Amino acid sequence: MTNTNDTKDKTAGNGFEGFSDEERAAMKEHAQELKKAARRGSRASKADGESDVLAKIAEMQDSDRFLAERIHDIVKTNAPALTPKLWYGMPAYARNGKIVCFFQSAQKFKSRYATLGFNDDARLDDGTMWATAFALTDLTPDDEARIARIVKQAVAED
Repeated sequence: MTNTNDTKDKTAGNGFEGFSDEERAAMKEHAQELKKAARRGSRASKADGESDVLAKIAEMQDSDRFLAERIHDIVKTNAPALTPKLWYGMPAYARNGKIVCFFQSAQKFKSRYATLGFNDDARLDDGTMWATAFALTDLTPDDEARIARIVKQAVAED
């Protein structure tokens, strides 16, 4: 999500800093995703989630689309047990229904870089401090190899 410190709620008139338009749109998308998942119910398959993710990636601008496609391929190859799904309108990958990692396009939140992020279920622990998000502007072969290692670590069993 973006930093909301730059966004003023003009309706309150008291300087309240609220959600940006992009954040509100993401929350609405998430509500729609939850409704869609509920409608699919137990008949939902991994293929349903993947088709949703691929459709969302196809809508992205060129630079974000390239990054999202590469991240999708890296995750599928290195963590095939993860289930693709949309999360706040962005590609994400879950284990047992919980998001492990996600891609956030630069365009969606008007940021200068895309983000590859990891949630609490990712097993990235490294001492008392470790990274849970990475800024992406491009992907070199070395970057892709590093992401593959991080994704493998994120899904490693204890």
